[in-house]
Order: sequence, then structure tokens, then C-alpha cells
Amino acid sequence: MEKITDMKQRLGDILFAVSWRDLSRTYFDKSVSWLYHKMDGIDGNGGTGGFTPHEAEQMKGALCDLADRIRRAADNI
Repeated sequence: MEKITDMKQRLGDILFAVSWRDLSRTYFDKSVSWLYHKMDGIDGNGGTGGFTPHEAEQMKGALCDLADRIRRAADNI
């Protein structure tokens, strides 16, 4: 199964704007270090890792949900 190993590059525009700790716990029920390893394309032991297609879909869903939440907050202003 092919893994996505360049997620950090794909998310470069928002890398410093998102609380990855909150996202990893809320949407993946994992630690932030797990998410950082995934985004860096490594596994916990320093080998090749990355996002499975399923995890990539989870990330997409998490970011879309977060975007909706931000939009709703902006609409309340």
C-alpha cells in the first residue's frame, strides 16, 4: 500500500496556523508526536512511514471540519 510521505509540504500554507496537538487528539485520538512523525513521512522508529490512504482521508475530513468551525466562528462576528 502506497503511503503519502509529503503531507508536511502539502500543508505548508497552514503549518503554523493550526494546533496539531488538538487536531491529533480530536480527530485521530493519537498523540501529537504520532502526527508529526506521519507528517514527516517517518514511523515511530525512524523508518519510512507516512499516511495511509485512509489516514489521509481522515486528515482531509479533519481539516474540512476545522475550516467549517472557523467559518461559523467568523460568521458570529
